[in-house]
Amino acid sequence: MTVVSVTIPQDLLQRFEEFMKTRGYYSRSEAFRDALRSLIAENELAKLEKGNVAATIMTTSEYERKDVNLKIAELKHEFDDVVDESFHRHIAEKYCLDVFIAEGNYQRILDLIGIIRGMRGIQQIKAMFMTL
Repeated sequence: MTVVSVTIPQDLLQRFEEFMKTRGYYSRSEAFRDALRSLIAENELAKLEKGNVAATIMTTSEYERKDVNLKIAELKHEFDDVVDESFHRHIAEKYCLDVFIAEGNYQRILDLIGIIRGMRGIQQIKAMFMTL
């Protein structure tokens, strides 16, 4: 097997290790491999979908990361052909929650999710799709 080095914030590593214990993983490597398999399987499943869909996309980021808020606002405009609505809320006095309601071409929505997923400062992203 190939060895890969990954840099992660300490708080995320702690949460990951707690997750590993509750799920019974015997090593970090096995837990990461499983997470990668899930992400790849999600992507492969997405390739099977065609046409128009409705979607909700939720993201979280730290409140202090004003650059994330600015980039999210720019993306709303860039993807206004599929983003029908969005809102921004502060939660737990430390985080921002952004929710997008999207409708349109599946691949276009996946492109939006891919850009968000690659943004520095995004802590989590969850998406749910319904075919139309």
